[in-house]
Amino acid sequence: MLQIQQSDAELVHSYMNGNEYALEILIKRYKDKVYTSVYMLVKDKYLAEDIFQDAFLKMIKTIKEGRYAEQGKFLPWAIRVAHNLCMDHFRKSRQNIPVTLPDGQDISSLFGASDLVADGIEKRQVHDSVRKLVEDLPEEQREVIVLRIYADLSFKQIAELTGVSINTALGRMRYALINLRKLITDKQMVLR
Repeated sequence: MLQIQQSDAELVHSYMNGNEYALEILIKRYKDKVYTSVYMLVKDKYLAEDIFQDAFLKMIKTIKEGRYAEQGKFLPWAIRVAHNLCMDHFRKSRQNIPVTLPDGQDISSLFGASDLVADGIEKRQVHDSVRKLVEDLPEEQREVIVLRIYADLSFKQIAELTGVSINTALGRMRYALINLRKLITDKQMVLR
């Protein structure tokens, strides 16, 4: 008989052996933390609920397929799965989200696009170009850019979510901006 005091690893193992109740215990144990981490990113109750459900479905599938690497760290893994789904959502989003740096400066000014006209097509092309550049950044830098600019999280929230210090999060943002400028120069891009 399963007991609520069992470790995450024991519950995962029990679920893999067909005990559905073990999964229910894990979900009850961590649902608030996983949901809160999703909600902090997307800031929309209904979207957060959808991503939260998708995250647990993905976790269930991973466990059932035997691809869960048991390291006694179920919660960090669960939050990472949910976090990655949030990042996928932001990447797929076609909204024209204003991209503002922590100092209040529009990111387009970094790209020589300060004379950008309000034409929606041009604006969308610039945002698509910026998104493509962001995708070329190293993962840690890309993550900070997405969380700060697209999810509008504070550096404190970013630090907590990614498990680093605020200074590390700020440093990653700094290097991301430096690398974005370098990518623009290397690719001889003109963003208008």
